Amino acid sequence: MRTIAWRLSAALAAVAVVAAPGQAGAHSDREALWHIVHEQCIPDQLRTGDPAPCAEVDLSAGEERGYAVLKDSEGQDQFLLIPTARITGIEDPALRAPGATNYFDEAWHARVFTENGAGGALPRDWISLAVNSVDARTQDQLHIHIDCLRADVHQALAESAGSIGPAWAPLPVPLVGDSYQAIAIDTLASVNPFALATDSADAALSTVVVVGAGTAEHPGFVVLRRTATPGSDDPAAGENLQDHDVCPTPVGPLRGK
Repeated sequence: MRTIAWRLSAALAAVAVVAAPGQAGAHSDREALWHIVHEQCIPDQLRTGDPAPCAEVDLSAGEERGYAVLKDSEGQDQFLLIPTARITGIEDPALRAPGATNYFDEAWHARVFTENGAGGALPRDWISLAVNSVDARTQDQLHIHIDCLRADVHQALAESAGSIGPAWAPLPVPLVGDSYQAIAIDTLASVNPFALATDSADAALSTVVVVGAGTAEHPGFVVLRRTATPGSDDPAAGENLQDHDVCPTPVGPLRGK
């Protein structure tokens, strides 16, 4: 796999308008990701085979089921997986429809870009995929944040592992001050976290985070969810569980996708 260093500067400039949670007023273009993907990445991929400023564009299943991977403007190793179909965000019913594209599974495979930025393979229980609620996001095109966990979140999940099983249950400790529910799953290949964690009634107020678990020989995942209280000033932003400044020390060489 090619490294992402050669396109880092262009990608950072391209998404400079994308603010962090709680900074919704920091920019005016809530369609920036859509425009970047459809006016730059896809045309460049089709014309030259180079998807810059994206790190990857995959249209192998068609544009309605494809995705792009783009370096976020914040952090050293944060990437975004963005559907090439028009999907506004976590509230979009298309995400929970039978046969929907499993964007979380695609995002997990795209973690190699975060690992590439970090300089090597990372422990799977440090890697997270997060989607914010409607009120916590700054873009109206679905994007999954791919990055490492905060150290305190990693520790809290490790200490709570015994209470995370095959049914939804509250975590015994808050994560970054917020209460989450958790469930353990074996694979993302056959489980759609959007359908598992949300329904049409409260999807807009919900945030979903997927964290790697287990080992390479016996892999698994933890899915976290929380729903904001309607009318509160506490938007559900699972991205807050991520550390956009630092990842742990790699445990192995870089790997391909």
